[in-house]
Amino acid sequence: MNFDWFPTFIAPERLWVLLVVPLMIAAYIYLVLRKKKTGMRFTNTAILSRVVPKQSQWRRHLAVALSLAALVALSFAWARPNGIEMVPRERATVVLVIDISQSMQATDVKPTRLDAAKEAALAFVKALPAQYNVSIVSLSGNPNVRLPPTVDRVQAQQAINGLKLQDSTAVGESIYVALNSLLLAPKGTDSTPAPGAIVLLSDGQNTAGRAPSQAAAEAKKQNVPVYTIAYGTDNGHVDLDGKREPVPPDRTLLTNIAQATGGQAFSAESLDQLNKVYNNIRSEVGQTPTKKETTALWAGYGLAFAVVAALAAVSLGTRWP
Repeated sequence: MNFDWFPTFIAPERLWVLLVVPLMIAAYIYLVLRKKKTGMRFTNTAILSRVVPKQSQWRRHLAVALSLAALVALSFAWARPNGIEMVPRERATVVLVIDISQSMQATDVKPTRLDAAKEAALAFVKALPAQYNVSIVSLSGNPNVRLPPTVDRVQAQQAINGLKLQDSTAVGESIYVALNSLLLAPKGTDSTPAPGAIVLLSDGQNTAGRAPSQAAAEAKKQNVPVYTIAYGTDNGHVDLDGKREPVPPDRTLLTNIAQATGGQAFSAESLDQLNKVYNNIRSEVGQTPTKKETTALWAGYGLAFAVVAALAAVSLGTRWP
């Protein structure tokens, strides 16, 4: 069971005060039941209603529930909770792996899959923070580093524009090549490498090289997430040697890779969709989850519950016309 939504605490030993909550609930239930038994002694309810104004049961229960909620929230605040905040990365290395196999000449994405992929990749690289290193890897039967990690966007654009069609699709091998490219990234002033991520766009099935699952396991071992893009439509096809071949994307394969490495899997069937996918990936890669103390937030929750509980309590003592 996943409890990522639940806060962690700097002073968890203070949460002992929450033991009061079940005791107060039990006491409230006891008093309600006792009041009902006492009320049964009076048989003439008409006379009783004139003497004692009838109170709204739901408002009374609401006041108690909100009071308890305020106690819980303030107890959390006292224990100094931590939340997760997405903080922009100061630096990172992104390896962009682009499929250049023969299936990328399909025209289901206009003008061709490869031309549209180049256009989207150029926009993606241009929009990355200037301090991020970018590397370009071509995905074919013989994956290669077309550009080692660099902040030079002109070189990145030239590497993308220079991609040409080749035979076969070695998805697993391309991940290994991308991992090796990350090792070439310049280190920071503290001599530590920048966090790395791989963005892999492919439109076909693995046909050569080592198993993609094996490569995904290695990426996971190195703590490098792989964001995958299943590119193209199920109706895509190419004509090779006078024979028409269907080239649907292998979404299952790419999803498995992303899940195994802690990345995310996307699909794109047009240039517009591909641009949106790259925008999502840029947001994911450009931020990192960071713990931040949220005591003030929980104290605010407690105050809000307490104010509403007080209003409910006041309404109980007010006889409305």
